[in-house]
Amino acid sequence: MSSSSFINNSDQKGEKSPFNHPLKGRGTTNNMAGRFAITLVEVDENDEAIALLETSSPKTEVRHERAKSIISRNSSPDIPFRMSVNPYKGCEHGCVYCFARPTHAYLDLSPGLDFETKLIAKTNAAFLFEEELAHPNYRCEPIALGINTDAYQPIEKQLKITRRLLEIALAHNQPISLITKSTLILRDIELLTLMAEKNLIHVAVSVTTLNNDLKRILEPRTASGKTRLQVIKTLREAGIPVSVLVAPVIPFINNNELEEIVAACAEVGAQSINYIMLRLPHEVAPLFSDWLHQHYPDRAEHVLQRIMDMRGGKLYNSQFGKRMTGEGIFADLINQRFHVARRKYGLDDNRLSYLDCRHFAVPPKEGDQMALF
Repeated sequence: MSSSSFINNSDQKGEKSPFNHPLKGRGTTNNMAGRFAITLVEVDENDEAIALLETSSPKTEVRHERAKSIISRNSSPDIPFRMSVNPYKGCEHGCVYCFARPTHAYLDLSPGLDFETKLIAKTNAAFLFEEELAHPNYRCEPIALGINTDAYQPIEKQLKITRRLLEIALAHNQPISLITKSTLILRDIELLTLMAEKNLIHVAVSVTTLNNDLKRILEPRTASGKTRLQVIKTLREAGIPVSVLVAPVIPFINNNELEEIVAACAEVGAQSINYIMLRLPHEVAPLFSDWLHQHYPDRAEHVLQRIMDMRGGKLYNSQFGKRMTGEGIFADLINQRFHVARRKYGLDDNRLSYLDCRHFAVPPKEGDQMALF
């Protein structure tokens, strides 16, 4: 059955999904068409496809892709890296708020349910990575790994693409920063420890909530907040630099936990902490609105109104300097609360070690006689 068979009638105003209840283990029931879709297929609410979706969670499908390139570059002043590598497209974690959901529209797939059930693995990522690092024009600087979607999402357990990328980075002395909310990162702790000894790695762990009931519906296939704190502790005990990202902060959903999260992360050894206000670009806005009406119907409109208060009267403002933190009285209050808590527990960026680019080297190819001189 094609993904278009599951299209939802929700519009940009965020009307409720026609599905009667959440799908177990999935962040959304909405499979709205992407913004580039040419043909839309709608089904009757009594259609067999909808009945099937309401009684079972769709299985995850993985497509293997041979990418043409692997290192992406950006010039955004809002993010602290210029280059990134993403081994996967789509993410089974199913976080309903994920800012990467709109990228599935470029694949003629839905940013909704397709994003978390129809995944793409770049099986030649390691080959391309080593090839691009060895290019004569490459100049070493830290590379962010798994920024668009989590590099340690469940399919990594079998495919091991992320692990191979880290092995290549270590062989080249290429600095890497990565962010995850998965315990699977602990599989590679010995490799990460070797990189840490050379100042080649920095790990950021995303902690959105310590409330497990909220986690189950907001980030359904991720580790609990308590488990993520244990991940931070284990990584720090191994000598690996770790920061925390409280992302996203959502008005009247998790903003009340801000100080508690900062305190808990400090207790387990995190070195620094930052936050990002909820972002709702493109299709994420109606998806999140659907989620609110489904799980919090009593406060949905109140949450949406507060988001618009922080975004100049819209659900999203992409303006640099404002898109990560918002603006207005409520955004300022969140910012003040966060910085007071961060100072109280000593989690400022000065405690982070630097990533060392000075020893980057391209390993000689087998049979390269010039390597002998």
